[in-house]
Order: sequence, then structure tokens, then C-alpha cells
Amino acid sequence: MSCSPFDLRDYFFEELSEPQRRQTEAHVKACATCREELDRLRGTHAALLTLPDEEIPQRIGFVSDPVFQPPAWRRGWDALWGSAARLGFVSAAMLSIALVTFALRRPLPPPGTPAPAFDRAALEADFSKRLHAAVQKAVAESEARQTRQTQEVLAAAERRHALEDQAMIVRVQEYMEVQRKHLNTLILTSNETGGPDGGAR
Repeated sequence: MSCSPFDLRDYFFEELSEPQRRQTEAHVKACATCREELDRLRGTHAALLTLPDEEIPQRIGFVSDPVFQPPAWRRGWDALWGSAARLGFVSAAMLSIALVTFALRRPLPPPGTPAPAFDRAALEADFSKRLHAAVQKAVAESEARQTRQTQEVLAAAERRHALEDQAMIVRVQEYMEVQRKHLNTLILTSNETGGPDGGAR
């Protein structure tokens, strides 16, 4: 609350008469509290001038609103890679195709050469381990990407709402100030037209 003899907002918006303005300027030079309040008024005014003129929203936007939804191709892509079951199936199918292709294209050993021995259980365990690691990595990357995108959208919405709230507060304060001045004018008019006993002069 300022201790200025006149309202600092009236001074800032140049609504004071010349003697009142000079008196307020002298007070602001001597009073640090009023000087800080005047600086805050200037900062708020500068911030409001940077905002584009927009209609006040009728309701709060949510992340689920259509404006925040990605395009259809992006939703399909995320649905494919965002599901661990689908990702596991696709990875297993690709690995199976690669194994079949490799087996068909491998040259046959010459006749009479004994087939090399291999441990089927070890190969299956190694395949399962690699498949599981690939699926886990893909799922972790997908979840991290989704989390990052959600945080970015929420941060942008919060910044916008903060600016809109600040602008709304300033508008309400200005409206209250106009109403206060109007009420003061009515009181002054009433006092000038009526005597001490309430009758006309």
C-alpha cells in the first residue's frame, strides 16, 4: 500500500492535475516504497503491452482437447511403437525373418563333411535375451519421448494461463478503480447538492 498523497495509478496514467502531479513526484523521490510500487506498475504495463489482444477464453483448455492432439499419422505411429506387446511382436517377426533368410542363403556343407555341433538351448537363451533387451530399450525410449512431449505441452499451457491470469487481475483492478472513482464522484455530487440536514441548499 503506498503512502502517496494521491493514487500512484492516477499519476502513472497521467490523470492528476499539474499541482497534484508535482506533489506526487516529490513524494516518490523521497519514498522508496512508493518508488517500488511505481516501478511495479511500469513493469506490469510493459508486460501487458507485449501480450497480443485476444478474446478472454470461455473455459480452460485441457491437454485432451482436439487442438493438442497430434495428427492421425502420428497417433498411428505412437500407437504402434507405444505398445510393448506390439513392439515385441514386430521385433520378434523381424528377427524371425532375418533368421529364416540367413538359413536359406547359407551355403550347404560339402557332402561327407560332418555338420557342426551347436547348443540349441544356448542359442535360444541368447536370442531371448537379445530380444528382451531390444524390447525394453524401445519401450523405455518411447515412454521417455511421451513424457517429454507431455511436459512440454503442460509447461506451455501453464505459461499461457499465468499470463492470462495476470492480465485478468490487472483488468479487474482497473475496473474496480474505475468503479471507486465513479462512487467518489457520486458522493461528491451528493454532498454538493445537499445541505448538512439532507435538504437542498
